[in-house]
Amino acid sequence: MRFGFHTGYWSAGPPAGAAEAVRAADELGLDSVWTAESYGSDAFTPLAWWGSQTNRVRLGTGIAQLAARTPTATAMAALTLDHLSGGRFILGLGASGPQVVEGWYGQPYPRPLERTREYVGIVRQVLAREAPVTFSGRHFTLPHDGGAHLGKALRSTVHPLRANLPIHLAAQGPKNTALAAEIADGWLPAFVSPALDAEYRENLETGFARRDGTRSPREEFEVSAAVPAVIGKDLESAADQVRPHLALYIGGMGSESTNFHREAIARAGYRDVCDEVTAKYLAGDKTGATAAIPTDLVTDVALVGTPSDITAQLTRWEASCVTTLILQTDPRMLAPLVQALG
Repeated sequence: MRFGFHTGYWSAGPPAGAAEAVRAADELGLDSVWTAESYGSDAFTPLAWWGSQTNRVRLGTGIAQLAARTPTATAMAALTLDHLSGGRFILGLGASGPQVVEGWYGQPYPRPLERTREYVGIVRQVLAREAPVTFSGRHFTLPHDGGAHLGKALRSTVHPLRANLPIHLAAQGPKNTALAAEIADGWLPAFVSPALDAEYRENLETGFARRDGTRSPREEFEVSAAVPAVIGKDLESAADQVRPHLALYIGGMGSESTNFHREAIARAGYRDVCDEVTAKYLAGDKTGATAAIPTDLVTDVALVGTPSDITAQLTRWEASCVTTLILQTDPRMLAPLVQALG
């Protein structure tokens, strides 16, 4: 089992202690550091800024949103950061949700799996640098086939450091998970429960059965799960620190009808809890929504409690398909967590 550190989302500004924690992740021997974006800070800039102070740890976007950039712009950022980091970059991509895609980026959301497939195909063309980039799909066409018809197929001026730079896909639903196994080098799930490991493996197998032989070997496929982690004086006090996070993602992310985070948690056996939390959250009762999160749910998708509690909880994850636990934690808690996880 490998471990990573997630710097999390920015709120009003850079998260306190994040830069120091990234350096600590490098010194503690963690596998990777990840950044996020939604509709505020971007994922690439903090990764480059903080990552410039590291020497060994891998640097991943967890995630860069498809709608935020054209496929070629994303490929440019990826190959640039891979060069600057000496080949340590992981391109984590995700479709995000309709509220952000349509509300913030002003782009259509329907057919996200198809859009993802086309997007990744173009990024891989740029990284391969075997020929000028051309593509004709439902969502992307290169060169542009309208306007003055002056577009020209182009090849990147920069030779990528790694033509096989790893691409990981964020996914929560069964079809999206299968797509990651089919076309990507890794899967970035959120709100994973080891209790559903058989289902996850089945979804991955569906994708592996369609995997092109030119892709990286399936034995090297990575599953890097973002997991809230809190050390406390006891299990309940630590769980209390995770409940607001879960209540937000269940009740406050997406809409009442479309929330992929809520669906992932509901599939783990908590549909009634999700309905109650959503109803209270939408009614403005955030305190009640938080209180409605049972401890069993917290321990299903998070690492919480005393160091010995966390050591015991790790056993379930080690037996699962997860290859890397990306710790979502207070930066000041990173070193004690790493020590507890051994």
